[in-house]
Amino acid sequence: MRVDVVHNVLKLNDALAQQIRADLRGRGIFCPNLISSPGSGKTTLLERTLEHFRGTWGQAVIVGDLATSRDAERLAEYAQTVQINTDGGCHLDAAMVANAMPHLDLDGVDVLYIENVGNLVCPVGYDLGHDAKVALISVTEGEDKVAKYPRLWREADVVLLTKADLLQYVPFDVARFYEDLRALNGTVPVLEVSSMTGQGMDAWFEWLTARRESPNAQEPAA
Repeated sequence: MRVDVVHNVLKLNDALAQQIRADLRGRGIFCPNLISSPGSGKTTLLERTLEHFRGTWGQAVIVGDLATSRDAERLAEYAQTVQINTDGGCHLDAAMVANAMPHLDLDGVDVLYIENVGNLVCPVGYDLGHDAKVALISVTEGEDKVAKYPRLWREADVVLLTKADLLQYVPFDVARFYEDLRALNGTVPVLEVSSMTGQGMDAWFEWLTARRESPNAQEPAA
């Protein structure tokens, strides 16, 4: 019975996600879904990204978190932002995104970023109508997160190794990180970035620009 219930929930979620994706693509809006554990630097990365493209793209953000609106308050300085509080839920789903979208003025928006709830497991299985899964891992977390939580890295369209400026200070085995990642996903681009120093950020901006121009070049994994 539980298997059937879970299957039906995901089936309904995927159907709604397809509607969201069709709506966004019809408007010419590219939608990346940022997924990581808490503290990987998603919000700071988005601050730098929104700042970089301000005046070039129309941008909006949907932020998922268990509680508080602190991330949304930070990002609202750069673009229109909606906060979703899941009240303990470990992920966003398509219904939450659909309910948030009417609170944004999507006319003139080119990119709608989704900052998912900090979690390496639950968010991966839910299609939100996004065009790409952006997986983040910080050097302060340890390279073993790739082997321990394989699905995200297997399905990612790009992997950002964040806080790369701290590599000299933390025991992060870069070689092991790449070995584990390539065993799961041999072709995914990996960008070593630092939102604080700007290291690798140009490569991230170039990746976003290229994917925005061809959002359906690769259908996202469900």
